[in-house]
Amino acid sequence: MALLVTLYVVLLRTSTVNVSSGSFKLTGAGSTFAIPLLDSCKAGYATESGNTFTYAGGGSGAGRSASDQGIGDFNFSDTPHTAATRLASVIHIPIIAAPIAVMYNLGIKQVLNLSPATVAGIFGGTITKWNDPAIVADNTDFILPAKKIQVIYRSDSSGTSGNFTNFLHGMAPTLWPKSGSNDFKASFPGDINAIANIGRIVAVAGSAEVSALAGKTKYSITYAEKNYAKAVGLGIANIKNAAGNYQAPDASGTSAFLGASTFDPNGFLTFDYNTTEANAYPLGIVSYALVDTKTKNADEVKGFLNYILNPKCANANPSLGYSAITGALHDLDVKQIAKIG
Repeated sequence: MALLVTLYVVLLRTSTVNVSSGSFKLTGAGSTFAIPLLDSCKAGYATESGNTFTYAGGGSGAGRSASDQGIGDFNFSDTPHTAATRLASVIHIPIIAAPIAVMYNLGIKQVLNLSPATVAGIFGGTITKWNDPAIVADNTDFILPAKKIQVIYRSDSSGTSGNFTNFLHGMAPTLWPKSGSNDFKASFPGDINAIANIGRIVAVAGSAEVSALAGKTKYSITYAEKNYAKAVGLGIANIKNAAGNYQAPDASGTSAFLGASTFDPNGFLTFDYNTTEANAYPLGIVSYALVDTKTKNADEVKGFLNYILNPKCANANPSLGYSAITGALHDLDVKQIAKIG
């Protein structure tokens, strides 16, 4: 327990969310997917509420662990926390929506198109060169280099990995037969330590880290939040949806995809990878706020979550690609927030 608390304090000190002075300070940790949105909304939240927050990141696994230990006022996980360790009073609020981007370092101006089967082949190891016929078939307007593909994945327990591998299994089950997992290696088809994969595929922890490594590695490919690609000069692929269209990872495409989802009373979403919405981006995901309904800071937590749910937060920096929560999902979030306290 002492080690977990120490780690949490260290993470808070290294948070990418800068804190201004305020009358009440909330704390949280978890999903790195949520960090860019929280960064963009922190000033508006402080101005409107007079309160502030620190957010330690650390990955969805860290968020779930902190929630289990009762650490923090809120934590975020990009996949549902269904483990037996979850406190009975902790609820899920799917309150942050955005796309996962498939990002590449090719030094080309053209936007790469990729079908789900092609993405599964690249990450799974059946496609190892950029001029493979499958990639060429997705991109007939320009010439691709005859270079080996360097795959970079998340080594930590990551909801981004969980959603990414769920997408691969959901849309290309023949090439990616295992169910999705927050542990990329657990979902990987075959033996990730096989000789053929040594040097072809490498891992680092965190979205910022996989993006930074890809930015330094020519002919590489990885997956993370869209804004990390821009920071290191990576290209962002369009992904083919079930309607047959190559869709960019933007707010409208994410909204179209999530709008086809279903959810249960717990707030858990089930994505419909087969939706034929024309502009659906099939790698749209949500990040769940994990909140203890028995928190002693109920009013402050509810105020914070209502600010995150407000469209002004998602629209604070449109270039990040986050989507405002609308419709039935918005109504669900309002009901979940009302349970706090």
